[in-house]
Amino acid sequence: MSLEKVLSISGKPGLYKLIAQTRGGFVAESLIDNKRISVSVQNNVSVLSEIAIYTLTEEVPLKQVLKSIKEKENGEPTSVKPKDSKDKLEEYFFDVLPDYDEDRVYASDIKKVLQWYNLLQKHNMLDKLDSDDDVNKPSDEEE
Repeated sequence: MSLEKVLSISGKPGLYKLIAQTRGGFVAESLIDNKRISVSVQNNVSVLSEIAIYTLTEEVPLKQVLKSIKEKENGEPTSVKPKDSKDKLEEYFFDVLPDYDEDRVYASDIKKVLQWYNLLQKHNMLDKLDSDDDVNKPSDEEE
């Protein structure tokens, strides 16, 4: 399953798989406990493939950041835990994405990325990052 079918739903923990479209929204399944929920169009939903991390020069797609973490960790869970100190999280993220914008990427964002990585790793969904060809495709910059 590609990142186009993986969702983050505001106010709900973890990540969700898109299962089916409905008239008023869609059905999603939690990657944490496999429970299915109905999500209306009023919910704030982000598709992981559309998320990017600010750097000093551009926005880097989340897919590339997750790939960097996977390479650093050799496909294993992160060595830094999301509940570690802000300094430890930032130091780790500098190893993964050296030019990330410290003023626009907060410790809470880093925690979320690490939690998402660990969840995707647990469900063996990181292999899709390597097989997707659109990583090298140029993206439109938004400024």
